Amino acid sequence: MPLALELGKKSPRRIFIMLLFVFLGLAFIGYVFAVGNPDAAVNITQKIGEEIGPVSDSDFKNFVMIFTNNSMVAAFMVLSGLLFGLGPWFIMAFNGFIVGVVVRAVQLTGNISTTQILLGLIPHGIVEIPALAIAGTAGIMWYQEIVHGEGEIGGRFKRGALRALKLFGISVLLLIVAAFIEAYVTPSIAGIG
Repeated sequence: MPLALELGKKSPRRIFIMLLFVFLGLAFIGYVFAVGNPDAAVNITQKIGEEIGPVSDSDFKNFVMIFTNNSMVAAFMVLSGLLFGLGPWFIMAFNGFIVGVVVRAVQLTGNISTTQILLGLIPHGIVEIPALAIAGTAGIMWYQEIVHGEGEIGGRFKRGALRALKLFGISVLLLIVAAFIEAYVTPSIAGIG
């Protein structure tokens, strides 16, 4: 049986937990990669910094930028679930890997301490990563309903879309909280603002 169908038969809770483990596992792998390839880690981090651009002096502008970016990722997570239920797994894996690489690259610069790095990630990450996993779960469950649901394909598509939309709504609410923490709280407690 194809992997996507196997994964698609899992409960929403199990999918959610597995997505979190994929993120954390790939964050560890990204960190280990960066330990062995410090120049590549620094280059990757610099390119990401160039793409993101400078941080604004306005906490509100940062909040809006963070929320907008994360909401777009969450929407893509939901829609990518329609790609045989595989998209969210790849997105969580990629993002986890990048977080691991960036953590190590920032450590290498020596500009901020490991404690500051952790304080810069954990407070909002505790909310943001599960929010993205909920969005991924929504996409996978939508795919699961289309493939395994009862009735005509149109009805299965619509039922799956409505369930996915509900989970996406929860994800967006959590992303508002995460963006608020990242823009207004994290800089102060991490001593980087």
